[in-house]
Amino acid sequence: MKTKQLLGIIVAGLVFVFVCVSSAITERFSTSFSESMNEILQSSSTSYNLPKNDYVGVVRISGTIQEDVSSNVFSQVEYDHQALLDYISELEDSESNQAILLVVDSPGGTVYASDEMYLKLMEYKQLTERPIYAYFESMACSGGYYISMAADEIYSNRNCTTGSIGVIMSMTNLKGLYDKLGIKEINITSGDNKAMGSAGEDLTDEQKDILQAYIDETYDTFTQIVATGRGMEIDKVKELADGRIYTAKQAEKNGLIDGIKQYSEMESYIYEKEGSHVEIFEPDLSGESIFNDLFAAVQLQKTKSDAQILTEYLEHKGNGVAMYYANFGN
Repeated sequence: MKTKQLLGIIVAGLVFVFVCVSSAITERFSTSFSESMNEILQSSSTSYNLPKNDYVGVVRISGTIQEDVSSNVFSQVEYDHQALLDYISELEDSESNQAILLVVDSPGGTVYASDEMYLKLMEYKQLTERPIYAYFESMACSGGYYISMAADEIYSNRNCTTGSIGVIMSMTNLKGLYDKLGIKEINITSGDNKAMGSAGEDLTDEQKDILQAYIDETYDTFTQIVATGRGMEIDKVKELADGRIYTAKQAEKNGLIDGIKQYSEMESYIYEKEGSHVEIFEPDLSGESIFNDLFAAVQLQKTKSDAQILTEYLEHKGNGVAMYYANFGN
């Protein structure tokens, strides 16, 4: 009986070791393979094959506007900041390009990325003296509206949600949870405010004032850009810019957009303005590949720890980052 029990323990131990080793190998292989394939795909994508005849380039802003995206061969992201910046640079250098059609479907994003995209579009206008037309699809809020201030004209789908002009900085305080679990966060800092916003500590009144001053400054930048872009008085903008959202009709009434159109009507308007001979061109910036279908199963084998899930949640919510972002509770 003892021999059988010993053999059972040995067999169970070997199975446990095998499972652990197999899991580690699969994790390492899938991660390494994913990174390698992503490098290959990125290196092979050097041009957007812009038309040689006259065209209007579509710049599509879809999803959360952020500078850093975690993408690989197995997963795609809606918004690729660097790819869009590179694409706009190519439009600047293209003699056949006549204008940009900025198509926005976004709740906004980080202050940094939104401003960088806005400045890139303004650079395009200044260097080329070509127009930018903006079209809002289902949503063009906060940072999505911010970057659209580079446009000469803005039109919207009648069911679009827009506005949300303002700044938000969200933080997740886990101190209550830590206390229940007997966890205490310890920060060794060079100053009283170095660790402000830490999940394990409450904000002091001084720290709240520091962060509020930062938010107020970025808000002033936002409202001034709206005033310039829409040709409005700053006081009027601030009346509208309390963070609320607007329907397309409300936005048109308040001067936030120029009119309401279906996308097909927007295309017709572009032809009317730029000539019926122009092509409305949109490149594929998604990086989609046959490898996505062939190797998606490998990605599914990668499990995430609770810590990874929590980290991704906080990154998605922009924990501690100033955002031009419309928060609808999702």
